[in-house]
Amino acid sequence: MSEVSKDNWVQVGRLEDIPRLGSRVVESAAGELALFRTSDDQLFALLNRCPHKRGPLADGIVHGHRVTCPLHNWVLELENGEVVAPDVGCAPSYPVRLDGDVVYLSLEPAAGCSEKSAA
Repeated sequence: MSEVSKDNWVQVGRLEDIPRLGSRVVESAAGELALFRTSDDQLFALLNRCPHKRGPLADGIVHGHRVTCPLHNWVLELENGEVVAPDVGCAPSYPVRLDGDVVYLSLEPAAGCSEKSAA
């Protein structure tokens, strides 16, 4: 990771470093974060573990603004990390911003979801 700014944002690369409908893993003090890029070039970040059985979300399938865990097909909303019903759980999300084509990631999780797990 690059240098951390005073407001807890870190530069993690460029938009083209993250494939459309794909992801990139970023190491942080909280653990691995999965940075996702949707087909409409929106960026999202979640803790890289499914709340079900800790599957690596970065290896999942991105569709719309959701990701499907590669282990047991749980679906999570990329915007907030909430699991889609009928399953229940949450993976913490992290704010992402784009400045030109440079991607910045907040090291502070977004409010609203503390990690909830069914495991």
